[in-house]
Amino acid sequence: MSKLKNLNLDFLKAADITPVVTCSGDAVVAFVDHSQYVAFPGFCDVHVHFREPGFSYKETVKSGSLAAARGGFTAVCTMPNLSPVPDSVEHLKEQLDIIERDAVIRVVPCGSITVGEKGQALSDMEGMAPFVVGYSDDGVDVRSDSMMRAAMEKAKALDRIIVAHCEIKYEGIGYIHDGEYARANGHRGITSESEFLQVARDIALAKETGCAYHVCHISTKQSVALIREAKKQGVNITCETGPHYLLLDDSALQEHGRFKMNPPLRSKADREALVEGLLDGTIDMIATDHAPHAAEEKAKGLAGSSFGVVGIETSFPLMYTGFVKMGLLTMEQLIRLMCDNPRRRFGLPVGNDFSVWDLNAKYTVDPKDFLSMGKATPFEGVEVYGKNLLTVHNGQIVYQNK
Repeated sequence: MSKLKNLNLDFLKAADITPVVTCSGDAVVAFVDHSQYVAFPGFCDVHVHFREPGFSYKETVKSGSLAAARGGFTAVCTMPNLSPVPDSVEHLKEQLDIIERDAVIRVVPCGSITVGEKGQALSDMEGMAPFVVGYSDDGVDVRSDSMMRAAMEKAKALDRIIVAHCEIKYEGIGYIHDGEYARANGHRGITSESEFLQVARDIALAKETGCAYHVCHISTKQSVALIREAKKQGVNITCETGPHYLLLDDSALQEHGRFKMNPPLRSKADREALVEGLLDGTIDMIATDHAPHAAEEKAKGLAGSSFGVVGIETSFPLMYTGFVKMGLLTMEQLIRLMCDNPRRRFGLPVGNDFSVWDLNAKYTVDPKDFLSMGKATPFEGVEVYGKNLLTVHNGQIVYQNK
């Protein structure tokens, strides 16, 4: 990595690059719409899977953070479905040591809510508090009402956030949305109720405890409505969704594992409700749920493949192409969704981090170009605008397009 001496806006001027959009008080920049190149404050993704320790054949902290840097991200929050699960200081230290050694951007873990993510006993939330941004049992739900209440009470006392994967798993649960495509092609479906009933439960508990509560990867119209109403009632709640839920629905499904994620692509009505929620402020931020797997794990069709797709290298180009260029969002609104809002909610200041983009560059998404070890994306072959030329974190160049 190259060190930039005396990092300031003079570097951008010398490179004939115009900074764009304020993200926070210490990143004062301005937009000039005739510039070919623009600089954005470092993006923040609060929901990624870098797979270490335990599953380095899928992704490593090194490869994941390099992929994030290519996508313009300089801060990420990692989920705890690892081996060992970060449910104690001892187990968390294994992950922290890898991050210290290999990460090229800021990587902050979420500790687990329960021991082993098994839902039976609370993790060492207090011991991990100085080292984690919050607590999640991502990948599984906390089924017990009393366990989630206790977790929220503890998180509030520790001034940390609960980051919830809302999914009620039941016998015979499917693997794609319980909609027209599933019925037409003989697939088992995942109902919308499996998500929004858990969202409703957690909203009630967050209201009761006063805990800071964040809902992961919402995908249903009912979840949007519940969160919108909760905000009106003053509940301390935020939520995220991903580019794939905003740009695709189950009509786009193909018989390939790159279209299998959890939650699944929902109906057109769900997608439209998510877009409406994004535009009216119900949805606070874009997060990718970057979830890489080995090629063989994604080559078994919709029924047999592992859940999860990658997205950290394509998030900004997809959102810029599908929303800003289409006139649905302003550039400032998109940067708030990808930088300001997640950083404020999760306490991750931007500092002098930034990335430089050629917004006129048009190209086709090709997974062979990814720095991530994971290659499964539903956007393979899609034409997008916006190519990252340079990412700087803490005064160091961590990605440069050659």
